[in-house]
Amino acid sequence: MKSAWIDRDAQSAVDHHAKSGNAADLALRVYSTRLLGRDPKLVLHGGGNTSVKTTARELTGAAVPALHIKGSGWDMGAIEPAGMPAVRLEPLLTMRARDTLSDDDMARVLRSTLLDPQAPSPSVETLLHAFVPAIFVDHTHATAVLSLIDQPNAAELCAEVYGARVGYVPYIMPGFALAKAAADMFDKNPKVEGLILDKHGIFSFGATAREAYERMIELVTLAEQCVAKGRKSFAPVKLPATIAPVAEVAPIVRGACTLKDFGGEGAHKRLILEFRTNDEILAFVNGKDVAHYALAGVLTPDHAIRTKSWPMIVPAPEAGKLAEFKAAVHKAAQDFIDKYKSYFERNKSRSPGAKMHDPLPRVVLVPGLGIFGLGESAKAARIAADVYEAAIEGITGAEKLGTFTSIAEVDMFDMEYWSLELAKLGARKALPLEGQVAVVTGGAGAIGVATAKLFAAAGAEVALLDLDAKAATEKAKTIGGAAIGIACDVTDAASVRAAFDQVVATFGGVDIVVSNAGAAWQGKIGEVDEAILRESFELNFFGHQKIAQAAVKVMLAQGAGGCLLFNVSKQAVNPGANFGPYGLPKAALLFLVRQYALDYGADGIRANAVNADRIRSGLLTDDFIKERAKARGLSEQDYMSGNLLAREVTAQDVAQAFLAQALALKTTADVTTVDGGNIAAALR
Repeated sequence: MKSAWIDRDAQSAVDHHAKSGNAADLALRVYSTRLLGRDPKLVLHGGGNTSVKTTARELTGAAVPALHIKGSGWDMGAIEPAGMPAVRLEPLLTMRARDTLSDDDMARVLRSTLLDPQAPSPSVETLLHAFVPAIFVDHTHATAVLSLIDQPNAAELCAEVYGARVGYVPYIMPGFALAKAAADMFDKNPKVEGLILDKHGIFSFGATAREAYERMIELVTLAEQCVAKGRKSFAPVKLPATIAPVAEVAPIVRGACTLKDFGGEGAHKRLILEFRTNDEILAFVNGKDVAHYALAGVLTPDHAIRTKSWPMIVPAPEAGKLAEFKAAVHKAAQDFIDKYKSYFERNKSRSPGAKMHDPLPRVVLVPGLGIFGLGESAKAARIAADVYEAAIEGITGAEKLGTFTSIAEVDMFDMEYWSLELAKLGARKALPLEGQVAVVTGGAGAIGVATAKLFAAAGAEVALLDLDAKAATEKAKTIGGAAIGIACDVTDAASVRAAFDQVVATFGGVDIVVSNAGAAWQGKIGEVDEAILRESFELNFFGHQKIAQAAVKVMLAQGAGGCLLFNVSKQAVNPGANFGPYGLPKAALLFLVRQYALDYGADGIRANAVNADRIRSGLLTDDFIKERAKARGLSEQDYMSGNLLAREVTAQDVAQAFLAQALALKTTADVTTVDGGNIAAALR
């Protein structure tokens, strides 16, 4: 590991932050914190912390000794001065004289010492930073260091690698007791350059930001060199000759990791999947002893809130034998759930009043393929995958040196259900489509974009499919989050399969499909060229059928139901003059919706339609509106608002109807009319 410190950049940071009134020591603290936070081998997703002791001004203007410390949950890689709240140092130092201090009281003490009462909560390890007299203090969960200390003989290994350069503190859960133990260790040898916290991580100290940072780099490098000397590798298990692809495996895994009727009949608890694979991951999951080292516990206690205390392991998925694989995965999931419930029951007295988290896994190991991170959102799934990739590297290193040894079960429980650690995740209210994947065809069009945005706002991960790949990608960017745009010709079965494979590879499955792609052809039905009629049927009927077939295949593999939503024009029930080439396939589409509702209702798959009319979109262009208004003998304005409510209907109105149908868990074979009122087109 090499130092990334550049004097020019450090000075630039000082100059930049000085404009906002921040002192040089805080500016350099932010600069070096970012250097640490940008290296995933040191910290990940809100982990680690740094501090600097300095002088700061209270709101009254008085200057007091202060500690700037990373705010709980802040990302070190992108931190700003606002993420380093200042606390009064002297009151914190008096806490060391106490014998005990509960976590709740500690949290209140920390907030009471904030110079700005509206600042973010200081790190749960603030007291440790305060009790150690070094000006700059850095703390990371460096992967190589964890390989070194996740051993039964960690103290001896650390002595071999570091000698007297660092102090060693046996495992204690973060908080007041750990802070006192660390300070006591420092008192025994004030010349130490850092501390090792057994099974947890490493601290480095310095009189300057650069000294603390580069000591961290040097100490971690020594651990890396030690791990590199290890010779042990995982003995591989014999795998099937051919492994099934991710597109076939992911829906099975995702469906097994679903809680049925969670919060109401049909309201399943679904998770998004993030797939990862590389040579190191494969060596890990393909090891014949994977059930030993992977289930031994977390690499560092912080991981418990992201990945739970152990992963779920499934058999290798042999191509052509997915039925057997599916049965095995469902058994593995039930075993995981039962094990997690027992774990909670055994330990719940340690956290009075704690409510059990959902018992689903957050990491799944698939021999021959790789790993899946699972989460309520694509972001959460990505974090779980990131954290477990780091765990794989750390456990692999630990096994090279000796035997990977984690903290005890009770300690894992204490971390997973520790309110101060859970604060990193932040309080949030689940959105109605959380954990669901929505595919929208015609995704770059007005209705498609409006629908995708509304579904994303309701918590779904969305994929926009469109013939125009560039437009779909650009529209996905406007939605933000994990939204993706994919090229798809709905009239081409291969294109549809490829698009759904990409969605599954990205999110793990499909829950909702809005089949919206279409185009309009005009002409008197007795005079229209047959080629035009066939072209219209290919897009306006068979295109929907291809999309529905691909979606149902994924939904059946998941076994957790789903929702098919179709954009059916009012032409299906109220044909317009010279509009037969468009209306005929739409009438067939209306029947298709009901057929899907009939054939797949027992599988929990709902099929509904929105019957919209006169929506300004790619289909209803200005020129097209002129033509249809002329065909009906109306002005353009009267044509667009020619309904009982005399109001123009918009793409947003159609999107609202699709969302309502997606949320109507006991509604299928429904047609929702969105046309402002047209008795001639009314179904009943």
